[in-house]
Amino acid sequence: MIRINDKEVDISHFPDGTLLLKEAVADDMLQNGEPGIKIKWNYENNEELLAVYFLTKHIQAAGYHDLILDMPYIPNARQDRVKNAEDVFTLRYFAELVNSLNFTEVRVLDAHSDVSLALIDRIRLCTPQRYIESVIDEIEEQSGRKPLMFYPDEGAGKRYSGMVALPYCFGIKNRDWSTGEIKSLSVAGETDRIAGSDVLIVDDICSYGGTFIRSAEALTALGAGNIDLFVTHCEESALKGKLCTCGLIRQIYTTDSIFRDRENAKIRVLQTR
Repeated sequence: MIRINDKEVDISHFPDGTLLLKEAVADDMLQNGEPGIKIKWNYENNEELLAVYFLTKHIQAAGYHDLILDMPYIPNARQDRVKNAEDVFTLRYFAELVNSLNFTEVRVLDAHSDVSLALIDRIRLCTPQRYIESVIDEIEEQSGRKPLMFYPDEGAGKRYSGMVALPYCFGIKNRDWSTGEIKSLSVAGETDRIAGSDVLIVDDICSYGGTFIRSAEALTALGAGNIDLFVTHCEESALKGKLCTCGLIRQIYTTDSIFRDRENAKIRVLQTR
């Protein structure tokens, strides 16, 4: 989905399948209280990248050059390195295309890869702190106490523990590097607090949810109470795995950065601002 100053852009197609875009450019596009024009891109598909390119060039051709790209999720961030000669470094080329548009600022939320931050010019990293805090408040409202925090690995622990001043534990994964499969997950940190506590698992991205199922299994074995999950970016593939049906996680929270299904009662979608 693409919005220009909170107005959704209608993306249509000609009979041959190519993009048909219409966007009137006028002085009233300038934002109240903020200079420039904001293009908000909540990623749904790769075709939108071409739409962002065309729309940006159209606005610039009308004489407006103070443009902000608000892109909560960074497409291609998973391809942040190449191991073989045939691997295409899509993140680098994606960044080059974005950079060619000379945005005044590119805003991203909880970037999956630091390589993205290095490749994209004038990038501003926003943290998910406000969303995590809102989830913590909701859990406290339900149970009368704040949850114990759990981060699935040490990297997540370093990333999020500074945002939330609550006791936490973290996971240590035993992974089969030839397949990427997590064979087991052990728990470290303030493990004496787990028994009887509600727990909130926090991480940046979810595909099928295997890491979080392993985490919930380990926490349940240690006596945890209700277990909830917050992931900043939840891919639609999460609906195909066992994450929503495993019975171990009470509620899943995510932002609207890439997740669109608002009808699924198991997954609560928080609107990015």
